[in-house]
Amino acid sequence: MPLTTLFLDMNSFYASVEQQERPELRGRPVGVAPVMADSSCCISASYEAKAFGIRTLTTVGDAKRLYPGVAIVQARPRLYVQYHERIIEAVDTVLPIEAVCSIDEMCCRLVGAERARERALELGRRVKQAIHTRIGPHVHCSVGIAPNRFLAKVATELQKPDGLVVIEQRDLPAVLFTLQLSDLPGIGKAMLARLHKKGIRTIEQLCAQTEPSMARIWNSVIGTRWHHWLRGHEPHEPPVHRRTIGHEHVLPPDLRHDDAARAVLMRLVLKAAMRLRHEGYWARRLAVKVRYLDGGAWRRYAALGWCADSAGMISAVAGLWEQRPRGTAPFVVGVTLDKLALAACAPLPLFPAEQRRLRASAAMDAVNQRFGRQTIYAGCAHAAVDEAPLRIAFTHVPDLDLEA
Repeated sequence: MPLTTLFLDMNSFYASVEQQERPELRGRPVGVAPVMADSSCCISASYEAKAFGIRTLTTVGDAKRLYPGVAIVQARPRLYVQYHERIIEAVDTVLPIEAVCSIDEMCCRLVGAERARERALELGRRVKQAIHTRIGPHVHCSVGIAPNRFLAKVATELQKPDGLVVIEQRDLPAVLFTLQLSDLPGIGKAMLARLHKKGIRTIEQLCAQTEPSMARIWNSVIGTRWHHWLRGHEPHEPPVHRRTIGHEHVLPPDLRHDDAARAVLMRLVLKAAMRLRHEGYWARRLAVKVRYLDGGAWRRYAALGWCADSAGMISAVAGLWEQRPRGTAPFVVGVTLDKLALAACAPLPLFPAEQRRLRASAAMDAVNQRFGRQTIYAGCAHAAVDEAPLRIAFTHVPDLDLEA
């Protein structure tokens, strides 16, 4: 099989951006946290910090215990998105980008003569040099080159930081045997437990499974794809359809009461509704979730019919909020829109009131995109207008034009 994919994985992305921006952090253990509190967790750790056992999801308190001199810095999501966009521009000077997989991952398609090993390696070195020159010497990446995207991503794990690894058909499957099952993308705790239950504890045992066996393990066609991915094949994959759009927010201490939590929820549903329309979807269901300081949690769902307007979603959130348990301080609130359908497939609203609400939402989007995210918003979110700032999810890179 030819080499088809060059995959790029930024190393300790947020921490390395901070080191690039702030010379005093270079060469030091650095942890990046969304909130400057010991109960918060590191969402990125520099390689100097990793040497002391500080990793992603290590709590700030534990990081300080592991190495008292660690520099904990507050995350700057807008800055990281700006760096992400600059990295895309840098990579594009060498190769066109086929897909942006997350804020710190992207892949390029190799064609024609680019699929030869030496040519692919040259392109990998040029990509790394473009980032070094255009972004800065303290922002590194690992590049993996392989016969499919899955293996190219795995290749980035074989040499970090600043790696450049090629996996060819002749290397398979032995080149994977040094990794743990949990090192493979897509194998989380639940999948790992399922594999262990089937007696599969090593990648060698996984690679020995037949195609029907893999389908049974995953209980879906995804198992069949895994069987082909591990062998260097490129099975056909249908276009990805987004399943959910949502936001959640950890309430600061002064907002851990019902009135403020309700206002933050309204702010979140306005953000989610705007994203929904921008990405060309309608939602048929909405969920509200609350986690409490005492460790309890509450979640309720509301059917939306076919909805893309902010007013309809605000009404649904308000109705669900009245069902909440009382007497316990809220800690985290969130809103999720699911059962999504492409706008092109959604039935147009029949009633004048629904049509007016949809037009009003579109007008509000246009004003905010032109004059700024906070120019116009629903009054129910006024008390939380400065809350729920920009956050970066694992697979969603925010559009800065849509964010506060």
